[in-house]
Amino acid sequence: MNTVINRYLIFGFLKTILNMILIFTALSILLTLFEEIEFFKNLSVGLFLPISLTFLFIPNLVIELMPFIIFLSSMWFFVHLKNNKDLLSLKVFGYSNIKIIFILAATALIFGLFIIFAVNPITSSMIKYYEKTKSQYSKDIDHLVSINKNGVWIKEFNENNLRIARGEKIQGDFLLNSTIYILDEEYKIVERLYSDKIDIAEKTWKFEEVLIYSLDEKFDKKIVKNYSLESSFNAEKLNNLFKNLNTVSFISLIVEYDDLIDKGYTKKALNERFNLFISLPLFLFIMVVLSSIFTIGSINKSQNLYYIFISIIVCVIVFYFKDLSIALGQTNRIPQLLSVWSPILAISLFCSIGIIQVNEK
Repeated sequence: MNTVINRYLIFGFLKTILNMILIFTALSILLTLFEEIEFFKNLSVGLFLPISLTFLFIPNLVIELMPFIIFLSSMWFFVHLKNNKDLLSLKVFGYSNIKIIFILAATALIFGLFIIFAVNPITSSMIKYYEKTKSQYSKDIDHLVSINKNGVWIKEFNENNLRIARGEKIQGDFLLNSTIYILDEEYKIVERLYSDKIDIAEKTWKFEEVLIYSLDEKFDKKIVKNYSLESSFNAEKLNNLFKNLNTVSFISLIVEYDDLIDKGYTKKALNERFNLFISLPLFLFIMVVLSSIFTIGSINKSQNLYYIFISIIVCVIVFYFKDLSIALGQTNRIPQLLSVWSPILAISLFCSIGIIQVNEK
């Protein structure tokens, strides 16, 4: 009998999750499709490209919203059990509130593991193709960037010249061992700049010392200190172009960790991403427990809408707190590990108090 009841709870919960995913997917498609159409409105492309890019982008977005999806799915399922008086029936068979919550929370945790091991490798590949395809139609098409085994290559068109920069690699906010070629309107090299390290934190690149070769009619060579150069790129923009961590799956992060660092990813960013991955199943687990406090915790059916409204407000607060915590970690205001796990710890503390009251009802 217990097996039948467990199967009823698990499959009923998974069905509710699937329905909620479909709802979020439909809403996301509508919003994202308009953005993609707006992006391509001045380009000679058909409707198929924006639609295909939308469907490439949506699965990753749904995964990012998964804690919210699980939270609402849990609320919906708990309210369904209450309204159908299934909770009373389950208690007759010896199922306490704690046991029901644990079964559903464990289901959410396993579902989270399935996402990071089975679904995430697919969605990361889709995002990689999405980024690659969309970059070909960027409005900054005159400004081309390539990062490969030969280093970092940046091409920029200015009003009167073309500038091609080549660096060994990006390390933090610095472009190392760089050579910059400046060409005139006839594509003749008029200047060549060399520097061991360029500060590219801002779009005004700063050189502590640069060796400048003038290659016009009168050849000249000079060393200039505290030199600066205006660019369309800075370190953050370059990292966003080629180091979107959504393109790195959990499995790739583990297997190719050292290779990713060699490609220019920072240990801080990779470690943050790793902790976000491993925290996802626990986040889903705790969101089920949180939803139970606001639904099973109410007795009358008339209270359902009130508690659901309050719980949605709490959920929004949780997500703002999560984003704030990550931002504080990225700016070194709090330890990086704490920035990822503090939302889960805070919710767990709240749930540890509320779950005792739920079990008594």
